[in-house]
Amino acid sequence: MQAVILAAGAARRLRPLTDKTPKCLLNVGGKSLLQRTIDNITSNGITEFVFVTGYLNKMIEEHVRENNRDISCEFLHNADFENNNNSYSLWMTRNTAKGSILLLDSDILFDKGIITELLECGKDNALAVNSSHEPDEEQMKVVVDSEGVVTQIGKHIPLSSSAGESIGIELFSPYFVKELYAILNRKIILENNVNEFYETSFQEVIDKGEENSQIHAVDVSDYMCMEIDTAEDFARAQDIFNNK
Repeated sequence: MQAVILAAGAARRLRPLTDKTPKCLLNVGGKSLLQRTIDNITSNGITEFVFVTGYLNKMIEEHVRENNRDISCEFLHNADFENNNNSYSLWMTRNTAKGSILLLDSDILFDKGIITELLECGKDNALAVNSSHEPDEEQMKVVVDSEGVVTQIGKHIPLSSSAGESIGIELFSPYFVKELYAILNRKIILENNVNEFYETSFQEVIDKGEENSQIHAVDVSDYMCMEIDTAEDFARAQDIFNNK
């Protein structure tokens, strides 16, 4: 299994903190956000990584290589990160990711137990969901059925229908990955649609209605997790560690 980590964005909402530092290298409690992610993954037995970088990519590469001698890592550079979205970054891994993948955004502060929950849930495709608070309009929301299967995912979902927020950590089987890349190929190569969130393509796989295309929601509300998008988020993340 490989961990695919997307770290291409310029994080404009965090400036000036990110004027000279990519968001994933911001220091939270004495360690970079990205290093915390890597540590959480390796503590769960995964040592193969694929990173998609963009903004200040060399800084990210150097940081990973200098601080992680015992992992296998490959770096892909999204040179046009200013003009595309994370679906494009994910599409770039199509020839590199093999077998099952653990997909993560690089701007999440989270407990390693979340990955353990996904790996041990017994499902081929699983998505971490925080149901402990009502998500806002900007967050990626999910609708699940009575069996815990995700039927809808997107920012457009009404708050009244949402089962919670998808936090940006997913486990996918080889079958799901194959179907997902086929959809991304069509959108990006044939339709030149490079500016979508990857969850839009998740939805297309879900809509196939096949058992192998089902994604199961895993409630991780008992674990610490937060996305860092703004200076206020960053300050709150620091408070979490300062109050420990």
